[in-house]
Amino acid sequence: MTELLFHEDSFLKAFTAKVTDVSEHGISLDRTAFYPSGGGQPCDFGVIQSGNQTWSVKRVRKVGGEIWHEIDGDPPAVGAEVEGELDWERRYQLMRVHTAMHVLCGVIWRDYGASVTGGNMEPLRGRMDFEFESMHKELVTEIEEKINVEVNAARSIKTAILPRAEAFQIPDLIRTKINLLPPAIQEVRVVEIEGLDLQADGGTHVANTEEVGQIRIVDYKSKGAINKRLVIELEP
Repeated sequence: MTELLFHEDSFLKAFTAKVTDVSEHGISLDRTAFYPSGGGQPCDFGVIQSGNQTWSVKRVRKVGGEIWHEIDGDPPAVGAEVEGELDWERRYQLMRVHTAMHVLCGVIWRDYGASVTGGNMEPLRGRMDFEFESMHKELVTEIEEKINVEVNAARSIKTAILPRAEAFQIPDLIRTKINLLPPAIQEVRVVEIEGLDLQADGGTHVANTEEVGQIRIVDYKSKGAINKRLVIELEP
């Protein structure tokens, strides 16, 4: 099982590790700070170095309990010591967007009781779908004002890993319409925006909502009878 360094420290930019396997998926490491695609958050990019060789990390994904790093060129040997370095600008932009989406989710759950039906993100931009029967300009403006109040409140973000039974004692832990946590997962990572939001989440986040910056809702549309999409953007 790959040790997930990003679960403990989202701000870790570089790390050392050992190659544990090589396959058609790429290379696996005993520990990594590279986030694999999942939960609507894209994977990290960056480089892996060993000796005088450098490989670009083109894709990162989870297969079973292993994190695989797709690299260019002939891979380092199993057992090799390597250094990994993230494309930090991209990662930090994704962290800001991910926290912004939790702010949006927290406000909509608190004030409108709407569940999340889908979501995705890219650097400085994201979209979330909610179980709303209707969406109109005045409501969008109201939501945008409310989420920026929460950003400016400078709320701290904390993470914890809890036993499944303990985690599911938390009311409304799962905000998606469908519970996407398989029964086999016995430890649940939770992310809390103090005073606003607490939910299960495996992604990376900033430490304080102030880091998000101004959130703009740049588009909204209907994706079904009770499914409405909001698209957000952040400043660089």
